[in-house]
Amino acid sequence: MKVPIQVSVNGTAQRNEVEPRTLLVHYLRETLGLTGTHIGCETSQCGACTVLVDGQAVKSCTLLAVQTDGSEVTTIEGLAPRGTLHPLQQAFWEEHGVQCGYCTPGMIMSAYALLQEEPNPGEATIRHALEGNICRCTGYVTIVASVQSAAQKMAAGAQPEPVYSQ
Repeated sequence: MKVPIQVSVNGTAQRNEVEPRTLLVHYLRETLGLTGTHIGCETSQCGACTVLVDGQAVKSCTLLAVQTDGSEVTTIEGLAPRGTLHPLQQAFWEEHGVQCGYCTPGMIMSAYALLQEEPNPGEATIRHALEGNICRCTGYVTIVASVQSAAQKMAAGAQPEPVYSQ
């Protein structure tokens, strides 16, 4: 038995029928093809699957798709227009806030939620906000620097930047 849901994902209305047990992460990846949301631990420990639901950072591996019926979901793909980087994404690139990159979408989405609530967070606030996201490569120093840089860029009114392929 499938259940109809209507969800706005990255500003686009989506109407689908899903199995009641379908996790949001699987709905986003398998039904909608939005593979930027990563599946890590599937136990809500790592944060690789973090997305925004109605503006709140949530781990999409712990939420059923049917629970988002009527909600606005934002994934990493929805932060900036296609072919551009959001100032937060640009800061992660410039400050080397990535190594393997697996945790990066979840880190960015958690950081985005933080910056919406606290536009000028200190290091302790950033570290606290990212506690639910695990990175096994960077040691977090460059991730914190990336969020601090993005906060400055966003406060200065930075807009999404074009991505150039070489």
